[in-house]
Amino acid sequence: MIVTKKWLEEFVNISKISTDEICKTLNSIGLEVDSVEKRSVASKVVVGKVIKKEKHPDADKLNICQVDIGSKVEQIVCGASNVDENQFVAVATVDAVLGDDFKIKAAKLRGVESNGMICSSTELGLPKLNDGIMVLDNSIGELVLGKELKDYPLINDDVIEIGLTPNRGDCLSILGVARELSAYYNIPLNIFEKQSNFEGLSIGQKFSIDVSKIDSNLIYKGIEIKTLKLDLLSNLRVATISKYKENFDMKNSLEYASHSIGAILNVYNSKDAKVKNDLYSFEIKKNKNGFDSFYANEIELSTIGVEHKDIKDCSGDFLIEASYQNPDYISKLVFDKKIKTGDVFYKTSRGSNPDIELAMDYYCDYLAKFGVTIYAGSKEFLDDFEKTTISTNIKKINSIIGQDIDKLEIERVLSSLGFEIKDSVDNLVLVKVPLYRHDIKNIADIAEEVIRMIGIDNIKSKPLAIDEVNRVNKTSKDILKKNKIRYKAIENGFFETLTYVFTSKESLLKYGFKTVKDELELINPIVKELNTYRTTLLLNLVEACSNNFKTGARSASFFEIGTIFDENRVESKKVAFIFSGAAEQESVLNAGKPKNIDFFSFAKKVLNSVGEFELETMTNIDNKFIHPYQSANIVIDEKVVGFISKLHPSVATDYDLSDTFFAQIDFDAIKNEIIKVSSYSKFQTSRKDLSIIAPKNMEFKLIKDVIKSLNNPLIKQFNLIDIYSDEKLGEFESLTIRFTLQSDDKTLEDDDINGVMNSILDILKEKLNITLR
Repeated sequence: MIVTKKWLEEFVNISKISTDEICKTLNSIGLEVDSVEKRSVASKVVVGKVIKKEKHPDADKLNICQVDIGSKVEQIVCGASNVDENQFVAVATVDAVLGDDFKIKAAKLRGVESNGMICSSTELGLPKLNDGIMVLDNSIGELVLGKELKDYPLINDDVIEIGLTPNRGDCLSILGVARELSAYYNIPLNIFEKQSNFEGLSIGQKFSIDVSKIDSNLIYKGIEIKTLKLDLLSNLRVATISKYKENFDMKNSLEYASHSIGAILNVYNSKDAKVKNDLYSFEIKKNKNGFDSFYANEIELSTIGVEHKDIKDCSGDFLIEASYQNPDYISKLVFDKKIKTGDVFYKTSRGSNPDIELAMDYYCDYLAKFGVTIYAGSKEFLDDFEKTTISTNIKKINSIIGQDIDKLEIERVLSSLGFEIKDSVDNLVLVKVPLYRHDIKNIADIAEEVIRMIGIDNIKSKPLAIDEVNRVNKTSKDILKKNKIRYKAIENGFFETLTYVFTSKESLLKYGFKTVKDELELINPIVKELNTYRTTLLLNLVEACSNNFKTGARSASFFEIGTIFDENRVESKKVAFIFSGAAEQESVLNAGKPKNIDFFSFAKKVLNSVGEFELETMTNIDNKFIHPYQSANIVIDEKVVGFISKLHPSVATDYDLSDTFFAQIDFDAIKNEIIKVSSYSKFQTSRKDLSIIAPKNMEFKLIKDVIKSLNNPLIKQFNLIDIYSDEKLGEFESLTIRFTLQSDDKTLEDDDINGVMNSILDILKEKLNITLR
């Protein structure tokens, strides 16, 4: 979620609070700030006006412009196709510095003197608006010729990016974040007031809307657009949130209003409608999948709250739609129907602004500023959503918080966040939850809201009261370790699965896995497909991936912690991971074409889930799942405890799977030790690269072990960073190893560093006959 300080100030007066302080506040109330960009236009960039433009005599694409910059008129040669007379523009004067090695100087362009530069938005460090110059207007403030752009606060804004958790859909808007700051600082929100002047015609004289049984709350208003051109500030803000489309003002206006107010807005063109009784006729009904949809001439124009189509034409009569749907309902329906969704559903499913009347008024007022005619009246299809009521006990809230908070303070905090306080008697309070906080379900959630606004740092710590002897044994430790692995695996994108301890004996034999001895087999299997004890977790996980791909999934990632059996039916516990297909979801970042998971990406996910391990070459492949060239043993404390591999292509073909990787590890071998802190050196580190010549068939593990055998405390870390071979090297190759050297007692001198490197070379020569390249 992206906000800017000046945009927030339109909803709450935080002008006297610094951006750094606001960021600290956002972090403290649970809206974690991911990044802050403080935009500032360079000095000596001023407001100018193009008073004359003529073609360059020797260049078709260049224009000679006379630009008034207040104190004088400068001649500037400009190559932008959109430059024109009477435009107010940003002029970088001579000696202005726009970036590294980008200083404006007086010059001659094709023999014509040019003193300065007319700038585009990107040249000023602002978001891109077009391929030409940036045309200024009064939306950024009164334009004064010669005034520096750095003195216009609205474009020298601070951009804050917030990493929202999925449950905080109420903060997917400028209004939502402003509401949080209003509650924290106890500053009232700026109340929006309608200012639109409505046309004599009403919506009923232009549009007809037939509605069948629907689940959405909807409001419609009619408008007429002759011309629509948004101002510079609006375009810059829409570009800041990465939603700007050049020459597409209708789409940009929707993005601006939706991001400001947090509601789902859409627009329909009357040209798509069927004309009936001189009215533009539309219809709202359920589509074949059960979604509320908007139709014209039996053509579905949008799936309300799920997928909206772009408007291509920006003139004529239009119908504006503001909608709200229960996020739990729409999320379940999308999940059940497995349909594709986009940015609109992202907002709907997380809880858009339910106050669609406010949203409609805000958008109409916004459009009216640009000359759009708003027809009187509206068509409303509204159901009253009942607010959740939670009975809370002040004492219980304080017990959850761990500190006594005054009842009046608790009520103030909740009221400022939009909660309604009803029937407050003694320590009992009935709280009505605002519709935009659909994530609030119980008293613990209420207590969390109070803690957020009071500040977790203001809650005094108390000693933990232990009423029972701490009973720790292997079982309890295994449970803790199991839960820890679960949490880490889920964090790394794996989904936990639980499969039968039985599997198909035929499948085990087909793929070379061991099976339980015949005399120890099941006597009465549940079904034919589960006729033996499993000797691996992998067969069931591969089948689970295959089942997911059959339903249309592009990727599948699972883990299981479970029991397997050996030939003698002796149990052991294993942890298995599998990842098949695309490494990430389709998105703008990957142009809708995500790459498949690879070996090292998968290995990193496994390492992040179970802790550190090393890999060594697998020499004994005992089943057909393992890929002969992309596999390795997993080693912990110099002991092989499992393996990791790509699924053999022939097996992947059997199960109709894409690139698939799996790992299986002994559960007991995974460490669950308490991490002990130790002091770190305060002296400077030194990094040295060493290039050596080694036989191609020599494993790096041998070299690694020899270096480790030095036990030199100055060697803090070393990694292989490059491998090079050519015809001259023949059966040898060049390995470059980077060493990190550091002393705990002093700053290393050249003699110390050279001594360490020489000792490394000496032992490599002695043990492995390896020398410098």
